[in-house]
Amino acid sequence: MENIRRQARAVVEEMLQNAVTLEEGDIVVIGCSTSEVGGYMIGSHSSEEIACAIMDEVLPRLRERKLYLAVQCCEHLNRSLVVEKECMKRYDLTRVWVKPQLHAGGAFAMQAISRFDDYVMVEDIKGRASAGIDIGGTFIGMHMHPVVVPIHSENKRIGAANVTMAKTRPKYVGGPRAAYDEMPAAKSR
Repeated sequence: MENIRRQARAVVEEMLQNAVTLEEGDIVVIGCSTSEVGGYMIGSHSSEEIACAIMDEVLPRLRERKLYLAVQCCEHLNRSLVVEKECMKRYDLTRVWVKPQLHAGGAFAMQAISRFDDYVMVEDIKGRASAGIDIGGTFIGMHMHPVVVPIHSENKRIGAANVTMAKTRPKYVGGPRAAYDEMPAAKSR
């Protein structure tokens, strides 16, 4: 379990370092298959212990930066998300009525509802996430606003699960005469 914690910590720190345009109040979406982390097929061996270990590393770091965490549920709940009520109100999201369970929503979503100050379930986040972490092939891209840019990371696994990360940037508009400001470079730590 300590290895999973260490890997989760490294992944979230790398995402935060590479998504330098994140601002207070932005949404970070995470989809997490604890089954995949444990070395099983997605949805087959949900683990509250694994979910707890990953959430222990992720949530404090996002809260420290004053970012909202949106936790994607599994396909059995149509990939609805757990968010703080404040996030729902700020982004005018549509509330739905469901409570994640171990095999319908997932262990990571259950961790979110137990740890958020005032959780609600929302249908989607209207493509408003500014960054995201996909742990185990959960397909979070639908929750991110264009343009999605992959974060080419050194940390590619948590347990047995593949990890991919992404950030967003504004769309380039204009033609041959257009000029663009430089995007902020990744901060070194």
